[in-house]
Amino acid sequence: MTQQGLHRGQTPLAVRMRPTRLDEVAGQSHLLGPGSPLVALASDDPTSTPSAVSVILWGPPGTGKTTLAQAIARQSGRRFVELSAITAGVKDVREVMERALSDRDLYGSTTVLFLDEIHRFTKAQQDALLPGVENGWVVLIAATTENPSFSVISPLLSRSLLLTLKTLEDDDLGMLVDRAVDDPRGLAGRVALDAEARAALVRLASGDARRALTALEAAAQTAVATADDEDEHPIITAEAVSAAVDRALLRYDRAGDEHYDVISAFIKSIRGSDPDAALHYLARMIEAGEDPRFIARRVIISAAEDIGVADPQALPLAVAAAQAVQLIGMPEGRIPLAEAVVYLATAPKSNAAYLGIDAALADVRAGKAGVVPAHLRDAHYPGAKALGHGKGYRYPHDESHGVSTQQYLPDRLAGREYYRPTARGVERDIAARLEKLRAIIRGREAES
Repeated sequence: MTQQGLHRGQTPLAVRMRPTRLDEVAGQSHLLGPGSPLVALASDDPTSTPSAVSVILWGPPGTGKTTLAQAIARQSGRRFVELSAITAGVKDVREVMERALSDRDLYGSTTVLFLDEIHRFTKAQQDALLPGVENGWVVLIAATTENPSFSVISPLLSRSLLLTLKTLEDDDLGMLVDRAVDDPRGLAGRVALDAEARAALVRLASGDARRALTALEAAAQTAVATADDEDEHPIITAEAVSAAVDRALLRYDRAGDEHYDVISAFIKSIRGSDPDAALHYLARMIEAGEDPRFIARRVIISAAEDIGVADPQALPLAVAAAQAVQLIGMPEGRIPLAEAVVYLATAPKSNAAYLGIDAALADVRAGKAGVVPAHLRDAHYPGAKALGHGKGYRYPHDESHGVSTQQYLPDRLAGREYYRPTARGVERDIAARLEKLRAIIRGREAES
């Protein structure tokens, strides 16, 4: 068998396997249920004026934005026009609108305009879309990998339905790979795919259907090229996948021991102040297709548990990195994640706050709570003063240094210390200040 026998012409496998109907689309079940807007668009009578609104599809690469637009157009019998925001200008948009209006008035047909990467369009280019969208000359299906709230003009957003696509699950990707191997439009059963190679393709795809099919096509060509006998049925192995995509296949099972081992090593490397090791394990998780949101959550926990008040900026930075990943997605999300990981690994470490809350919880769970001192109780409701609530409370702002001598813990816990700052980072200064604060609060020395 020759490599040329695996594909028709130069059309990529991912393009050949693109569904022609919505019921062939993998994933996105939350958008494709009975009566959903996309299903309504696909079933709209193409001979009448479309009643469905235009839509903006927001999601990571390879989740089916172009596929959905083409399937809707084909299934409904509408004319399909695709423009890329990278190459199209205002003139191109106006020409599409004029042709769509002419087709509607002369032939009663409607046009689906698929606009890829709408976030790259300028305001003037987006303004040019408004007449066609407002008057129903076209059904606009725009795609973006960035939050439309920041990149699409308000008039266009208000006239469109925003639908969020999700990263494809492993089962969806596996189904797509299996279909491509057997389907006449794909590899037509000319090669076989072993289980390990299938798992590798799914893992390396990281939720991106286009990436999975591109890797499959390259691996199939590698399997054919390295087969000993042209007459045998070539088998795609994990080695063929690795050679095809030119990257190491990491042994990493997101549901198995390796998942826990790598994330454990990642957290311990941050805690151990080794940014090089932390970046290594971060890279392994990213390459293996780990959910970046899971990584971001672990980074946030590390900032609070292992850095704490020794560097109060660690937690805000970790949260910002998580928000950035949510906003921009992958692969760009690796950059703010790496920034946060390096910052945390090189920051001074303290688990004092973490140990403090656990010690306080242990006392509460052991029944060491006690009643709230009377002078600290709420004195604002009728009858509170008669009960002595608030009596004797010293308002700290009335004191010369903003600190008053009085008991805050319940009687049975008086003098208990849960927070014990370290001598590292910001906590070094906090420790010195806290020693003076506790002395004043407990009346061991004068406020001066």
